[in-house]
Order: sequence, then C-alpha cells, then structure tokens
Amino acid sequence: MPSVLFVYNASADSLPVLMSNAIVKNNSDEAFRIIHKIIETAHENNYACGNLWHNYLTHFILSNENVFSLASERRSSPTGSLKELVLHDFEIFMQLYRQLHDSIAYVSDFKGSCDGKSLICDYAAKLANAGTPEEFFEYVSDFYKNFGIGMFALNKAFRLGTNTIIPVANKNVGDIKLKDIVGYGIQKDELKKNTEAFLNGLPANNVLLYGDGGTGKSTSIKALLNEYFSRGLRVVEIYKHQFKEILKLTGTLRKRNYKFIIFIDDLSFENDESEYKYLKAVIEGGIETRPDNVLIYATSNRRHLIREVWSDRDDMEHNGDIHRSDTVEEKLSLASRFGIAINYSAPTRDEYHEIVLKLAEKSGLIFNRDELLKAADKWELRHGGKSGRAARQFVDYNLGMKQEK
Repeated sequence: MPSVLFVYNASADSLPVLMSNAIVKNNSDEAFRIIHKIIETAHENNYACGNLWHNYLTHFILSNENVFSLASERRSSPTGSLKELVLHDFEIFMQLYRQLHDSIAYVSDFKGSCDGKSLICDYAAKLANAGTPEEFFEYVSDFYKNFGIGMFALNKAFRLGTNTIIPVANKNVGDIKLKDIVGYGIQKDELKKNTEAFLNGLPANNVLLYGDGGTGKSTSIKALLNEYFSRGLRVVEIYKHQFKEILKLTGTLRKRNYKFIIFIDDLSFENDESEYKYLKAVIEGGIETRPDNVLIYATSNRRHLIREVWSDRDDMEHNGDIHRSDTVEEKLSLASRFGIAINYSAPTRDEYHEIVLKLAEKSGLIFNRDELLKAADKWELRHGGKSGRAARQFVDYNLGMKQEK
C-alpha cells in the first residue's frame, strides 16, 4: 500500500516515489536522473551537505502540507485512524531512508554547505536513525509544533506574487540585528516593545516608520525579523499595486500558527491615486476584522503618506468653521490608522561620524580617524546628505578602493 497522506497529497510523480520505483526496477538511468534533480534541489534550498538523499526526503516531509502536518502546526495531535495512516506513511519513509543504490552512494556524503537550512540537516540525521515509526512520528511532530510546516517553517521573509506567496531566500534577507543599527535607540525600543507584545499575544499596533531616506527604517524591519524569527515572526512584503489582494492575503495568513508582519516599503500616494482606500479598510474600518496574528508595518518618507495639494482645501464649510475639507481629512486619516508612528530623522554630524566609525571598524577598514571623518564629510555633501545609507556607501567605497589597490 503506498503512502496515503504525504505522497498522494504532493503529486504522483514526486521524487521519493520515482526513486523508489527506479530502485525496485533496477533502472540506473532513471535513478541517476533523479539524483541530478536532488542535487539541484539541495543547492536551491541551501542544504547541500551530508546525505542529500536523506536531506531531500526530510525537506519533502517537513514541507508537505496535509491534514496531519497542519493539525500538528496548531498543536493538535492526531488520534485513531488518522494516526494509524500517519504511522503507515512513516514506515514507508523509513524504508526509503534505508534504500541502497549505486546512484545514492554519490550523494551519501556530499561536501557542501547547510547555510541557512541547518534544520533540514539536523532533522535528516534524526529521521534516518529513527528505530520505529512511532519514534519517527515524534521527531516529525516535534518539528511541526516548534517550527511549523512548509515554506513558513524554513523561510523568514516572503513577497506576494500572482495568487501566491513566494519565499525569499534566507541568505538574501541578511543577518543584521537591531544592535547593529547605530543610534536610534528610542525608535528601536518602541519598535521592539510593540513587536514583543504582538508575539506574546497582547494588544499591539500597526506601525508607520517615517522620516528621511537612508536612516534605517527598512533595515529596522529586517533586523526585527532576524531578532524574532525563532519566536514565529514572519514578514510578507506587499507592493502598492497589490493592495486589492490584501484582504485575500490576510485571509490566508489567519489560518497559520505564526505571527505575520505585512511590510509595505516606501509607502506614499500621489494626489490622483486611490489604492490607499484598500489599505484603510484592512487596517481599521472594514467588515472583516484584521486577524490577531497579522500587523502592518510601513515605511515612508512622508508623515501623512499622501501628497496634499492646495486645491484639496477649497471644499470648506461656509459657516467659517476652521476644519479642513472632507477631501483632506479622508487622505490624512490613513496615517492616523497606524497606532504608532516612529520618526527616523537624519543624524546629526556627530551621529553620522559615529555611524561611519562603527561601520568602518566592523568592516575591518584600516584608517586614520581624522582623515576618515574628513573624507566622510565630503562624501555626504556629494551623496544626498548625512544618513546611515551614505555612511554605508562611503565605507563600501573605501573597502573597494583598498582591495583594488
């Protein structure tokens, strides 16, 4: 009897089944073709080390969404017939882990890297050494309960595609932490307190980070993700032209056992754009409430998000009331729906110097302090003013020049 939950839920031509059939039929050509695909998959997912056959099977199991895995993510243990079916599947997988074939020998001790995917390698060793289906069951259940299932378990960040959520490779997110961002202590503390309340199931607010360009607004969101990934925080980035899909997105996220930040970078609207109305309805005011496991964090160079023109003020009441027009109030109400607004202003000269010195020191750049700061001042005059971004670009430039020489 074939696997009931895992393979049939994925596809009839899944690699575990194809490899098993190739081994049974002693079809070396087919087996080597599958091994080639397994090597490609291992590199794509950053677990190209150790026994790639075991790693692939583990990745397949831990990424497979089915009745058992989704229930386990919600910390609900299967009983009765469902558990019997799961144990049946795991008995089959134990056989797959122990299958021997000449082709598998080529990837049984692969020299590579598990960068960003060590969980796969760790659990592959556990599952390969499981003595009984019950022990196998405990290892898999443990993973689902602690880390979740599928792409959300193994990736930190995502972006919204066409009718799908697309994972961003962990190595492309970087590993910056809040402590690596020089200055902005008050801003970082406020951001941390709100995010920790959110993770702890306490009331928390949507957040607007606004201020000068290059001051670390977007970097702070990445740092939060790296800081709290192990506690179930995930970030899904969405763009302005996708705001019509935001209700569908929140409907998908509310079903999962994670805490999600919907991240909107560089949020602003021109006078004739109306997409902000979709965002307003989701943040507050629509019939369907925002899920408890979803917050919206946005960055903007504008405090009020929407460009205001003088003509918006023409619609004034005739009784001399000092209130602005309904048009202006409708637009400005978007910013007010973010419960917390955090200002990231351009650094002072001393703060800019501190950022330059710390970045240079961290990067291993050998320098004379006075000469470095004098050159940094010239750099910011030619590159848009004092900011963390300008400091980073200045240090990178000097590192590049040093290596070229």
